[in-house]
Amino acid sequence: MQTAARPEKDCRARSKHPLNRLPMYQKIHSVVESDFLAVDRFIIDQLHSEVPLVESIGHYIVEAGGKRMRPVLVLLAARSGDLRREQHIAMAAVIEFIHTATLLHDDVVDMSTLRRGRPTVNAQWNNPSSVLVGDFIYSRAFQILVQIGDMRIMEIIADTTNKIAEGEVLQLITKNNPDSSEQNYMQVIRSKTAILFQAAAQCGAILGAASAENEDSLRRFGMHLGIAFQLIDDVLDYVGDADAMGKNIGDDLAEGKPTLPLIHAMHNCPPDQAEKIKLSLSADSLGPDTLQEVISIVQNSGGLDYTRELAEQEAAQATQCLTPLPESQFRDAMQAMVDFAINRNS
Repeated sequence: MQTAARPEKDCRARSKHPLNRLPMYQKIHSVVESDFLAVDRFIIDQLHSEVPLVESIGHYIVEAGGKRMRPVLVLLAARSGDLRREQHIAMAAVIEFIHTATLLHDDVVDMSTLRRGRPTVNAQWNNPSSVLVGDFIYSRAFQILVQIGDMRIMEIIADTTNKIAEGEVLQLITKNNPDSSEQNYMQVIRSKTAILFQAAAQCGAILGAASAENEDSLRRFGMHLGIAFQLIDDVLDYVGDADAMGKNIGDDLAEGKPTLPLIHAMHNCPPDQAEKIKLSLSADSLGPDTLQEVISIVQNSGGLDYTRELAEQEAAQATQCLTPLPESQFRDAMQAMVDFAINRNS
């Protein structure tokens, strides 16, 4: 794959934005603070159930926090247009519910025990509870969509959740597969992660009565942002801070996931090291010494720099997609999301 020059000029230009004088995370949320609080209240209301276990797990997940990048993107996209309806609050909750449900199911499939610094639901309760409450949250998202009552949005979300499911299955197929390719990897992250960013941006644009051009620009923005976000996630799995990330370093490797840094390392390190990676990837479990050895190989192979380079390319394309939008604090905040996606440490 060809690599483009790092977008250094774009980064210098972005530093002139007023929002860039604030801490990165704060500047993203500050322009939609009241909407963000309203989304939190809406989510709590919608978690109500006559089954106590559903509410207990639902509140446990919400209290764990998280970056909430996807619902914030709905709010910013909607506000960047001509928003005349308050349905963007409900739409942001739909996106967060879908994301939450996928995490519940992911943790069961991956047998994960730690997320956002706390035990996963499947570890705190059990696998059946995690799967079934995930189903409840999924279905509640579609109940909210019916209340919003926009057929285009319903079609987008239906197609998106179907694509996410395909991405999950594709990732399952590639698990423990030392022959997995970069092409397969990119297909997984587009379907499993970036597609929900795309839906968030496009649905926000629709509720904000964006022009056809701006809706398409925001749709593409969401895809590029989501890819960049996942690429950096996969870098951080090898170099991140466990306390900041709220999960163990090397989790993806331990779970047998061939992410891009690992794939690149297999093709660019000495044969004996490549063989070590392949054996580790196909193993049922890894000891701490082997895990650390493979992490070191990946860190020294150029795979992390290569993955960051691709993330910066996606970030540059995301920035370009914002050009047609009118200047506003909401557009600046979406640009700040791009900066945050590629410069974060968790």
